[in-house]
Amino acid sequence: MDSKGAATRALILETAMRLFQERGYGKTTMRAIAEAAGVSVGNAYYYFASKEQLIQGFYDRLQADHLVAARQALAEETDLARRLGVVLKTWLDVAEPYHQFAAQFFVTAADPASPLSPFSSDSKEARDASIEIQVEAVYGATTKIDPKLRETLPELAWLGNMGLVLYWIHDNSPGRAQSYKLVDQCVPIASKVVKLSRYPIAKAMIREAAEICVEHGISPRIPKPPARPETAAK
Repeated sequence: MDSKGAATRALILETAMRLFQERGYGKTTMRAIAEAAGVSVGNAYYYFASKEQLIQGFYDRLQADHLVAARQALAEETDLARRLGVVLKTWLDVAEPYHQFAAQFFVTAADPASPLSPFSSDSKEARDASIEIQVEAVYGATTKIDPKLRETLPELAWLGNMGLVLYWIHDNSPGRAQSYKLVDQCVPIASKVVKLSRYPIAKAMIREAAEICVEHGISPRIPKPPARPETAAK
């Protein structure tokens, strides 16, 4: 896509996000989006075949923004708990401007048959990008982790992020303070469980739980990084 096409696509997406906030997702038509963006309806459909694709475009952009923010913050941390917390908190940071209308399409996204579902094939690109952030957080930590659990942990962390999204949608506290508090409370507990995987008394139990996750499709798609940072092996 050339620069003009990319600019038109971005304009349509920005316009759609604004109208979704002002009018609601259900009441905003593709024709209204095209008119507000100053493009033809045909041109709008050229870049986005449906409103659902517009939301997918929003998902993709949100993940791109999250990746940038998370990588900057992860560069300052090596501890597993803090790295997992960084990923969750930077997501809260980049998502905050969209909280007002997020619940409007959550009803659709919650439908397993919807292309907006985070587990759908249409959402694969955004889902994989989100899991990749978790991969970087886990494999870049200096905290010792059982190898089997390390392979499973990124997608489990992503599922935790999905739980946070649900909580965040319903969080009406100022600045989503309760969502940040939830991260601060839950991440250290999860980290303690992960650290137990180093000890024989808990390793078998944790490995068994990880294998159950793999068996039920929770963690079969994690791309193992080519190499972990040297510090992570110490």
